[in-house]
Amino acid sequence: MNITSPCVVTLVWTLTDAQGQLIDDLDEPVEFFYGGTDLLPKVEEALADQQPGFETQLQLEPEQAFGDYNAELVCYEERSLFPEGVEPGMQFEGLPDGASTTGMPDDLIYTVTEVYPSHVVLDANHPLAGMALRIKLKVLDVRPATVDEVGAGSVGDSPFSVLDGAPPDEPLH
Repeated sequence: MNITSPCVVTLVWTLTDAQGQLIDDLDEPVEFFYGGTDLLPKVEEALADQQPGFETQLQLEPEQAFGDYNAELVCYEERSLFPEGVEPGMQFEGLPDGASTTGMPDDLIYTVTEVYPSHVVLDANHPLAGMALRIKLKVLDVRPATVDEVGAGSVGDSPFSVLDGAPPDEPLH
């Protein structure tokens, strides 16, 4: 079966930064909905009309992946607004109740980047924002999407959402 929308593709990949440093090695096959929100547009473009066994390597510039880094998505909040065990790497949906920073989007995931006695630094940028990426991928299988998958536009949580936050202008689901 050729990859056409809507369908489900099973992939493995290796994702590195532009200098070749490993970011993610997806060696266990994972299913993605093709024609929805599971894959970045440039990855979908490369997979169009391909079949199982297809392999490719792509260079993704920041605007094709997780966008440019936006310093306006970094804020500082009082340490007292957070749980006792707050530490770098923890994530929160939206800012905590009582946050003093105004104008920050409520619907983003904020990652704790630093914890100080008086304040916590939060960053709503995708962890890979501003980075050029290289992805080497292989298609292992292609199957028709189920009615539920078509309705959802996804097969579930995309690994891109784990790596990230969101591509530019559009949240990943």
